[in-house]
Amino acid sequence: MNNFPKLHNATWPGLVGKGPDSEPVIPFDSLLEMTAAAEVNGVKFDGVDIGLLEPHINLDAPDEAKKVADKVSKYNLNIGSMVAPIWAGAAMGTEEQRKTFLEMVRKSCEFGKELNDLGVRKYGVIRIDSASSVEAWAKDPAGNTKQIADTFREACDIAAGFGEKLAAEGEICWGAMHSWKHMVELMEMVDRPNIGFQADMSHTFLYTLGYNAPEHRILPKDVDLKDRGAIETALKTVTDALRPWTIDFHVAQNDGSVFGSGSHDKTGRHCQATDPNGLLDITHDAGYWLRDENGNLTKAFKHICWDGCMFPNSVMENQQTWNDILAAMIKVREAHGWSE
Repeated sequence: MNNFPKLHNATWPGLVGKGPDSEPVIPFDSLLEMTAAAEVNGVKFDGVDIGLLEPHINLDAPDEAKKVADKVSKYNLNIGSMVAPIWAGAAMGTEEQRKTFLEMVRKSCEFGKELNDLGVRKYGVIRIDSASSVEAWAKDPAGNTKQIADTFREACDIAAGFGEKLAAEGEICWGAMHSWKHMVELMEMVDRPNIGFQADMSHTFLYTLGYNAPEHRILPKDVDLKDRGAIETALKTVTDALRPWTIDFHVAQNDGSVFGSGSHDKTGRHCQATDPNGLLDITHDAGYWLRDENGNLTKAFKHICWDGCMFPNSVMENQQTWNDILAAMIKVREAHGWSE
């Protein structure tokens, strides 16, 4: 049985798209409890990826890392990748916005080092995005991409001081990251050894449909979305372009639609692992990211994570949801994992 990549659940879906203008936030402790309770044929989750976001986590609170480490350890879980709260600022815009963005990266890296020192985090990255809208970016594509790249380079310098890597998550709602071609261009422009791409199977599928960047659409407008051959060809184009940059990976399902809840912009809809409308063959299609063009394992990251952002609370508070997700993750590891 393969023991790598390690299998992680995400805690930020308890926060993202929740709040006063949506459904109540699901507490951090509740998400840990449900993650730890999931079990399929004796296999359990190895850890969690976390969002460094209030009310789950307060980066300014004293001894916060110790409190988080104790909570996670209590459930025999580890911590992997972490989402930096960079939306307090932006990678493009005013000097103050960029300064705030970089300060959030610094705080996140400091928090990561504390967790590393406490022994609960042995792998993973700090996740960022441009925190800038596609509409604002489109006012000056070349100039704004350059500014985002400049900010990312400064962020890389900060992260390097803590031994951290940054992963930029491509979503159709983030300027300069809203298409697969723009994403490659940005990575090439940043050109630092400690930055890479975070691939989410739901978000990257939307790249093939050209949402927010129709000029980079791969699947024809009149395509039959039940045509697996067409989907596989499109996925191969996207993964061949972005796989060399990929250092963090989210297993997910998508039905070809966009969705947003609360204050979150519309982005790739995350579907349940068992959703009959899902267009991805989760196990097979994960292989495009976990294996190179010759079918060899890349082993580019030590864990994979499930992202179910903007699932309704009724779904997230059902324990069967997490068992189904874990079962899907196990199949991915069985097909594309390794033993160490």
